[in-house]
Amino acid sequence: MLSDTSRPVIAATLPVVADHIGEIAQRFYRHMFSAHPELLDGVFNRGNQAHGHQQRALAGSVAAFATTLVETPERVPEQLLRRIAHKHASLGIRPDQYQVVHDHLMWAIGDVLGDAVTEEVAAAWDEVYWLMANALINQERGLYSARGVRPETVWRDWRVERKIKETDDVVTFVVKRNDDRLVKTSLPGQYVTVRMRMPDGKLQPRQYSLTRADDGEHRQFSVKRVRGEGGDPDGEMSALLHDSVGVGDVLTLSLPYGDVVLDDSGRPVVFASAGIGVSPMAGMLSHLVAAGSGLSITLLHADLDEASFPLRRQVVNDVLALRDARMYLWYEKDVRSLEPVAGVFEGQMDLTAVDVPDDALYYLCGPLPFMQAVRSRLIERGVAPRDIQYEIFGPDLWQADLD
Repeated sequence: MLSDTSRPVIAATLPVVADHIGEIAQRFYRHMFSAHPELLDGVFNRGNQAHGHQQRALAGSVAAFATTLVETPERVPEQLLRRIAHKHASLGIRPDQYQVVHDHLMWAIGDVLGDAVTEEVAAAWDEVYWLMANALINQERGLYSARGVRPETVWRDWRVERKIKETDDVVTFVVKRNDDRLVKTSLPGQYVTVRMRMPDGKLQPRQYSLTRADDGEHRQFSVKRVRGEGGDPDGEMSALLHDSVGVGDVLTLSLPYGDVVLDDSGRPVVFASAGIGVSPMAGMLSHLVAAGSGLSITLLHADLDEASFPLRRQVVNDVLALRDARMYLWYEKDVRSLEPVAGVFEGQMDLTAVDVPDDALYYLCGPLPFMQAVRSRLIERGVAPRDIQYEIFGPDLWQADLD
């Protein structure tokens, strides 16, 4: 909780800080990377920096956290903090790095707002920062401890055993442990960070959902080639994985993390995905098959056509293997299916076209506009927001806008 001294100061200055938080975030990152260029070598995703995604995510997170401290001090934004903590743990973030962020963020606030940042205002926002930072440090400490690792030991080398072409734009990697250590079990829906050295010598991290249940020796993840649009460059990591990494090569992966994991307590489950967003759903389905689950499962998937459906054969086989599962598909063209599915429709996903179980839990993954549209339709149908979880690839640009 904010102190009685700081709360009125934050309440008074929150509107002006929120109005300028985007510019503050941009200046913060420029200033920090100028002083600490090593942070772009293995920690920060420079693709997200180039697109502005990381800046927007930081701005939204800080504004959302400060707003919660003022408006609902009895309720911390657990979902926001949990999502950030899992992402940080998958990158091996250390507690001492929070001091670096603090120093450059406070500099940026003063640089943007100028004389408005009095000693009193600076002290209040310093308190906000450390409340958020310490909450994250504590969560991350717990995540490391639960796995029996330290930030620097979340990484492990794996050898590529298979490389499977799923579609024109998606490949699946099956990697095998490169030593005799036990494989730490993943939870259904989690991801790993893959860290690779780019042609310019810099290490870059990217997160990929695990798409098959663990077998004690292997991990599996799928990568969509990122093609630049509107003058943006192609994705450097996806291009390298597609074009230059083959069977026998060694990849460095983090331990599995991620806060969106399957609840198998007995309630029906509905997966809604689009494109490569089927990745975490494939991982959850694989876990259910491995467990011999009898849960009621409904998979709703949208894609361009059947040939564009990533992991199609694995997903279909797993749906058929489950005792109480069904799948509905939406294709933009060539509306047909060679698979035994419950229904195939043309165009965008339309939830009114299918019957879904009452009291279901929902998991969404796909492009942000797709997830926003599906979530809105679900809430209109009376689904409680707490029963809808979503996974987003990259910085969470949606989190700050959700209740």
